[in-house]
Amino acid sequence: GEGVDARWIVIPGNEDFFRLTKRLHNHLHGSPGDGGGLGADEVALYERTLAPSAEELCDLVRPGDIVIVHDPQPAGLCAGLATAGAAVIWRCHVGLDHPNEIARTAWEFLRGYVEPAHAYVFSRRAFAWERLADDRIVLIAPSIDAFSPKNQELVPEAVAAILDTSGIVPDGGAVLGAFTREDGAPGRVDRHAEMFEDEPVPSDAPVVTQVSRWDRLKDPVGVIEGFGRYVAPLTDAHLVVAGPSVAAVADDPEGAEVLAESQAARRSLPQPARARVHLAALPMEDREENAAIVNALQRRAAVVVQKSIAEGFGLTVAEGMWKARAVVATRIGGIQDQIEHGVSGILVDDPADLRAYGAAVRGLLEDEPRARRMGAEAQKRVRDEFLGVRHLLQYAELIEKLVGRA
Repeated sequence: GEGVDARWIVIPGNEDFFRLTKRLHNHLHGSPGDGGGLGADEVALYERTLAPSAEELCDLVRPGDIVIVHDPQPAGLCAGLATAGAAVIWRCHVGLDHPNEIARTAWEFLRGYVEPAHAYVFSRRAFAWERLADDRIVLIAPSIDAFSPKNQELVPEAVAAILDTSGIVPDGGAVLGAFTREDGAPGRVDRHAEMFEDEPVPSDAPVVTQVSRWDRLKDPVGVIEGFGRYVAPLTDAHLVVAGPSVAAVADDPEGAEVLAESQAARRSLPQPARARVHLAALPMEDREENAAIVNALQRRAAVVVQKSIAEGFGLTVAEGMWKARAVVATRIGGIQDQIEHGVSGILVDDPADLRAYGAAVRGLLEDEPRARRMGAEAQKRVRDEFLGVRHLLQYAELIEKLVGRA
């Protein structure tokens, strides 16, 4: 439309590289992850893996181009891109409210790669690293696309059809699970989720759901155990914990382990509770189909949960809020920037407090008018603060400033 050549470029990697970058991800959240180091061998692996991508990308870049480098994995590209004459923005969506020495170890590993960038974008001020040039730090919170398959409006019949076709909430309906693709073309959900359950979710049951990667920092085990102890015995709700098919996520070597831990947590529940806990590994062959399933699952939920132990921003919270659902989440990272406690959702102070998490969920299930009021406020909050227009304008202002400097 405006003659701007805009494109995404994805770097390749191998198993060792993804293991290292997952370690960096965990360290930036203050967690030791797999317990491995960040020494000379890891530096060599990181630089060796990025070298072909750096060479290829620098051949494409011309002076005056704008390049946004996302997160730790490709941070090592910043220096070469700056040397090639591009204005480089490094964006980091992960961080820690109160950094510990583990997080600082990751900072030290990455700092030399990040410093050549002309701007450093963080989601919140607490995430900005020590010893980065303050005049290059910019705060831009993420946003959601209200018209994408993950967030577009779906009528109740489409929600039911998508969840039926995907096998998450089967109801025997014959309607197609239709949605609109990003290019405006009609889309249809055809693939099944892999379900781990005793029996399917009843079509009339209230549902609590968390949708996240299979990641220990998202605490799916805590979600399951807290529901089993403090929600299932006192309500008729069912829990659906959903994440991607682990076979389709090559850059997360811990995903299969965490799914297995979640299955074990479900199996350990006493039978009445276990029957009401369902794990769903969502198909990933078609990204937009996957997004439509997530959309339907969040819209079907009576309560959306995000019980993270650590979180950068947590866009699944904004996604649930946009769908006018009451959200229960931990008071951590960017989640606390999205939810106004008691108004547009409920914040649980301690991620380890399963009783408080269960009580918050149970309170909303037992007071539907309150949940509806909270959901309406949540949707308004996202409309005012976390849609793409605000995000785009902030990036446009930053890019204008960088181009002006050049």
